[in-house]
Amino acid sequence: MDSSQRVRAIISFVHAVDFGSFAAAGRVLGVTSAAISKNVAGLEATLGVRLMNRTTRSLTLTEEGDVFLRQARIALEALDAAVDTVAAKRASVSGRVRISTSASFGREHLLPALPALMARYPDLAVEVDFDDRVIDIVRDGYDIAIRGGTIPDSALVTRPIFKMNAVLIASPAYLEAFGTPNSPEELMKHRLIARRFLGGGVTPWSFKSRDGSITTYDPAATASLTLSAPESLVDAACNGLGIARVGVHLALAALRQGKLKVILLKEHLPGTYEMVMQYPHRALLAPRVQVTLEHLLAVFQDSDVLHASHRELGAFSA
Repeated sequence: MDSSQRVRAIISFVHAVDFGSFAAAGRVLGVTSAAISKNVAGLEATLGVRLMNRTTRSLTLTEEGDVFLRQARIALEALDAAVDTVAAKRASVSGRVRISTSASFGREHLLPALPALMARYPDLAVEVDFDDRVIDIVRDGYDIAIRGGTIPDSALVTRPIFKMNAVLIASPAYLEAFGTPNSPEELMKHRLIARRFLGGGVTPWSFKSRDGSITTYDPAATASLTLSAPESLVDAACNGLGIARVGVHLALAALRQGKLKVILLKEHLPGTYEMVMQYPHRALLAPRVQVTLEHLLAVFQDSDVLHASHRELGAFSA
């Protein structure tokens, strides 16, 4: 008898005692009296003792049956307590939520969203790992992962946050010293800042021509500076080290402050990258995870930095 059969047999036994007959126990449990009888007989066979004496009119516990009944009630009460504990946690929203995100996005956007969440749910604990590597959510024990780039299809549930549109940027001082490129071809005469990803690849820069064709340029071929951290490209551009390609959300503050200008806005293609939140399951999502997801999505949706319009970017063009 496996564990699931054992539990059914114990419940059948306890209900038969409580309601006085196999038939009455069957009606309560929604099964036949024959099924109750079979369950109890199987339990007795497993234990190797008779738990009750049956007649057509009554059930009488044996001495062993009386002892077993007391222990069975304790076990069933423990199961009920376990269910009640989980139900109580669902109502109170408590526990720990583990989140994986990149260092840049986590610091600039996730952390500022947490005070309101934790103030609303004081029994909620949040653990955040700032890591740019691609993690396995299930294997590594995370509840939520915030990821950017080209998101592959998977068994994970994916909730979009925003499109990671990219722009070419340079400081006013750099443009004054080296001139403003008016076409993609002129970029080859400039100091370029390339980004190298952890896997070693460098993202090419793509442009659309007047005839609708698309040309691609590899900045690594002539780059004067190559960096890995995306926020470092913004810093380098602000310091006049060259022209960089970065996500709008990374550069917007510096653009608004006049520290940077947008280059070739009409010709440059912003890319197809996006930032998403992923988690393993949609059904029966734990309340601690559900409230965290909904709170973060609402905060990110209201962020003008993450959803800057093309019209606003036009105001920063060199």
